[in-house]
Amino acid sequence: MKAFISWISGIAVSIGGPGLFAIAFLDSSFLSLPQINDFLVVLMVTQNKSLMLYYAAMATAGSVAGCYVIYYLAEKGGEAFLRKRLKAGHTERALALYQRHGLLALMVPALLPPPAPFKLFVLMAGVANVRPWQFVLAIAVARGARYLALGTLAILYGDLALDVMRTRGPEVAFWLVALIVIAAMGWFAWQRRSRIA
Repeated sequence: MKAFISWISGIAVSIGGPGLFAIAFLDSSFLSLPQINDFLVVLMVTQNKSLMLYYAAMATAGSVAGCYVIYYLAEKGGEAFLRKRLKAGHTERALALYQRHGLLALMVPALLPPPAPFKLFVLMAGVANVRPWQFVLAIAVARGARYLALGTLAILYGDLALDVMRTRGPEVAFWLVALIVIAAMGWFAWQRRSRIA
């Protein structure tokens, strides 16, 4: 598997943005390539800092497109698939999570690093009949924030960011996500308070 990931990473780097889009699409739809997008964003930005926004946008667009494939399939018949594979009650609890927390139930897992079961939440969004434009917006905002944060770290720390991704990638991703989630929760709490006041 490592050889395959190295090979596919090499192709993506040689192609640039479109390669990043393709890898993000595959990872978010049919394959599971843990953290390869994060690593590639940091690598490409380190090599060409002026294209950070472009690389973050390509990774985000690929991820949105890949997630949309799963969402579409789930919307067309995913509930029966999930009920066969999940224990009784898990599907209902996940659907209740969407009803209670709305798109946050999708955005938070989109921010989390592997091994968070993100594709399960994408499937559940299709089953829960989340509106397509809301689904696309939620994934775009969450994944965009993640890749922009990684791109910013690559600009600020260069090769050091790449070394940290290689040696402590999951740990860094976790803390980055924790900061984003805390900021999002603070924003939502502020919004709720301003509505009440």
